Amino acid sequence: MAVKAEARHVRVSPQKARLVVDLIRGRKAGEAITILKTTNKGICPVVEKVLRSAIANAENRNEDVDVDSLIVVEAYVNEGPRQRRVRPAPQGRAYRYQRRSSHIVVKVGEKGAQSKEG
Repeated sequence: MAVKAEARHVRVSPQKARLVVDLIRGRKAGEAITILKTTNKGICPVVEKVLRSAIANAENRNEDVDVDSLIVVEAYVNEGPRQRRVRPAPQGRAYRYQRRSSHIVVKVGEKGAQSKEG
C-alpha cells in the first residue's frame, strides 16, 4: 500500500525539480533523505519536506508499518499554473515571460508495494 504526500504551487520550474526527484525514485526512504541533504540544489529542502510528510502519513495510516523498510515507490513532478509577467524593454516595448510553478508528489510504500500497485 503506497501512501502519498504532495506539495502544490511550489515556485520552481518543473524541469529543475525533476532533476532532484529523479535522484530519489526507487530508493529507501532513509537513503533518499540522505541524498536530499547532500545534494546542492535549491529545491532539495522542499522535496525532503514532502518525503518526510509521506513517511509521517504512512506512520499515521498504519501503526505496524516499519519506517526503515519504506521505499520511494513513486516520485514525480507535474507542471503547476504559470504566472505571466511583463518586463520593460527598450523603446517602450514590453517583453512577456512566465514564472513557472510545480506540483511535487512523493509516494512511499513497503517493498512489495510496487508490484501490487501496477
